Amino acid sequence: MTETQLNGASASGPGNVPGPRSSLDRAENLVEKLSERAKEIIARYPADRSRSALLPLLHLVQSEEGYVSPAGVEFCAQVLGLNKAQVGAVASFYTMYKRRPTGDWLVSVCTNTMCNVLGGQQVYDTLSEHLGVGHDETTPDGKVTLEHAECLAACDYGPVLTVNYDFFDQVDPDTAVALVNELRAGGRPQPARGGRLCTLKEMSLQLAGFADPRPEAVADGVAGDPTLRGLRLAQQHGISVAGFDPNTPIKAPTGGAPAAEAAGAGTSKPASDRKPAGDAPQPQEQALKEAK
Repeated sequence: MTETQLNGASASGPGNVPGPRSSLDRAENLVEKLSERAKEIIARYPADRSRSALLPLLHLVQSEEGYVSPAGVEFCAQVLGLNKAQVGAVASFYTMYKRRPTGDWLVSVCTNTMCNVLGGQQVYDTLSEHLGVGHDETTPDGKVTLEHAECLAACDYGPVLTVNYDFFDQVDPDTAVALVNELRAGGRPQPARGGRLCTLKEMSLQLAGFADPRPEAVADGVAGDPTLRGLRLAQQHGISVAGFDPNTPIKAPTGGAPAAEAAGAGTSKPASDRKPAGDAPQPQEQALKEAK
C-alpha cells in the first residue's frame, strides 16, 4: 500500500494529500499543533471518563487536516489512551467525520422523499454534471465536495441543500449552480438562516467547542414562513390549548424527593472509562509479551 493510500486518498484524482509523510510523522506534527487545545477539551470531562472527549477531538483533528486522517486517528488514540480501532470505529460511524480529504465547502443536497418530489434529485444531478464529480467526491481545485443527503430536517423548505451544514432553502438547479460558482470564486453567500458561512475547517473548530472570533460568524436565525404557518393559522382561528398559560411555572412534586431522584437518577452511577473484560490480553498475547 502506498503512502498516499495510507493517508486516505487514491493515487490520482481530486482530494490527494499533498506531500508524502508517514502517519507517525503526521501524528507527531498534530501533537505539536493541537496538544494545548486537546488538553483543554479533555479537561472538560471527569478524569475517569476522558474518552468522552473523543468526539470533539475528532472535530479538532478535522479542523487541522480537513478530514479525520490516519494520523488524526493515531493522535486521538495517543492522547486518550485508546487503540486506533476504537477511535476508527467512532470516526467511521458518524457521517460528519470525513475519512478522506474534503473540500473547503461540503455541499449536501437532500434527495430524500419530500425534497426529491420537489426537485432535489434534479438539483443534485445538475450540480454533479456542472462540477464533474459524484457523491462524496471533490472538485480538482479542492474547493467543493458534493454529497447526497438522506434528510436535512427541513422538509418545509424543500428542496434544500446545506453548505457546511448551513441551510439554503427552496433551491433549484439554477440557484444551486450559481451558489457553487460563487463558492469557487471565493465568495461566502449568506445562508437562508443563521450566520455567515465558514469553511469546513472553521466549522470543525467550532464543533470542537472553540468560538469563531469573526463578528459575522454568529447571528440569530429567523423563523421562516413555513415554520410559522401553523402558529399563524392557530392565531387566525383563535385556536389554543385549553387552560394553557405560558407563564405558569413548573412545580416540583410535593411531599417527597424531586422527580429525578424519585425515578432513581440520583442513585445511578455514571459508567467509567475502564476497559471491558473483553479488552484484556488473551493468554497467547500475554505469553508473547513475556517472551519478549
